[in-house]
Amino acid sequence: MPFFNVREAGGMADPLHDEAATVAALAQVGAAAGPYLGSLADRPVHDPAAAGKLAGLTGPLPEDGEGTAEAVRRLLDIGTATATASSGPRFFHFVTGGATPAALAADWAASLLDQNSFARVSSPFAHETETVALDWLRDLFGLPAGWGGALVAGATFANFTSLGCATQWWGERQGADTVRDGLSGLPRMPVLSGGYVHASARKALQMLGHGRAAVEVFSRDDVGRVDLDALEARLAGLAGAPAVIIANAGEVNAGDFDPVDALAGLAERYGAWLHVDGAFGLFAALSPRSAPLVRGIDRAHSIAADGHKWLNVPYESGFALIREPARLGTAFGMPGAAYLPGPQDPGGGYGLYGPESSRRARSLPIWATLAAYGRQGYRAMVERHLDLAQHLAARVDEAPELERLAEVPLCIVCFRVSAPGVPEEELDRWNRAVGEALITDGRVFCGTTVYGGRVALRPAIVNWRTTETDIDLFVDVVRELAARTRPQLP
Repeated sequence: MPFFNVREAGGMADPLHDEAATVAALAQVGAAAGPYLGSLADRPVHDPAAAGKLAGLTGPLPEDGEGTAEAVRRLLDIGTATATASSGPRFFHFVTGGATPAALAADWAASLLDQNSFARVSSPFAHETETVALDWLRDLFGLPAGWGGALVAGATFANFTSLGCATQWWGERQGADTVRDGLSGLPRMPVLSGGYVHASARKALQMLGHGRAAVEVFSRDDVGRVDLDALEARLAGLAGAPAVIIANAGEVNAGDFDPVDALAGLAERYGAWLHVDGAFGLFAALSPRSAPLVRGIDRAHSIAADGHKWLNVPYESGFALIREPARLGTAFGMPGAAYLPGPQDPGGGYGLYGPESSRRARSLPIWATLAAYGRQGYRAMVERHLDLAQHLAARVDEAPELERLAEVPLCIVCFRVSAPGVPEEELDRWNRAVGEALITDGRVFCGTTVYGGRVALRPAIVNWRTTETDIDLFVDVVRELAARTRPQLP
């Protein structure tokens, strides 16, 4: 029997919401939240023994359905057992934050209220919340009044939005309207960067039609540090033609930074657009200890960052900040639909300032967490993570079978397992084996990378729950698995 209740209205059968069932289902989620959140401090990040429960998701599409309560019960039963505890304190893979209590509650509220934050006319509440959240973010990072932006799904879309504005700016200087006519017939837009340029920036250029190979890399070593002299020589060789420079604030393998201030000086000297990819490194601005790493960001034209990293709001959350926010409406407006407002109309809004049109109210978690904890709360969190990174570095340095590969300017510690007499090729295999064992073991989570041509681990610390105990467990597990996987040499 179908689980939709129906009533007759004017001779037509209308589906009715069973409000009691809705409230009961939400109560099921609320009841599951307490035990799940309470377990995050001690539970494995991934429980291999629970993998068999995933089979409970499969099967043919139900003909009539099992009802709200049973569907939600089954999903929670499987999810709380098998979900990767990436919001917990021992997830060090990628650069993944958690969700602060205020952000988590506000994210639930975003689903409850189910606003389409396309424009002011579709939701004045969502529009105003986004306006305030963006201004608070601008202020949090010390950017001048007048900057604007848009909330997007993540740093890739933030790079896309920022570089979309850069493309529109570049077209203007070519005497072209790239928004209306595209890139056909134009020369390739010069995009210059050091070796820290992230794949998400390349993906954004790929989606914008420039191609991911558009980036010209100027690097002075095998790690990727920018060669300022070579980059400047390329700018000089362009003889005044416009270019885009990408500065990288927070390299993903070791947390290093391009010299943003120096690149800003080159951009001003040669009339280039400076974009800063600050996916997580932008948050260095919050502490006096790390703020020098991002000196010069106020001289950029655009900045991209994630919210679901160091801001600790739920997925999906990112933001693009633009010095000339009017460019957003020019680059991402939607002309040609009579029922939609334009970007400058009183009823317009953020769906016309970025790549997404229909958008959930992702401003609510950002507004709530900043309102709840403020500038000082986030400064304290960043500084605690700086301390934890230094603690991890010290633990690595004191362990005879661990070798740190880089300085620790921020929140990532890049190191590898090592031993005298083991050839480099064998060391790479050993470190890959340790990385695979970490994922399979599941007590802590961290993957491998290649840094300076060597396979390494690169745990990132950005979760508000992480403590020194979690760091110590991580090191202990790495050493245990290193001993278990150590190669047998002749």
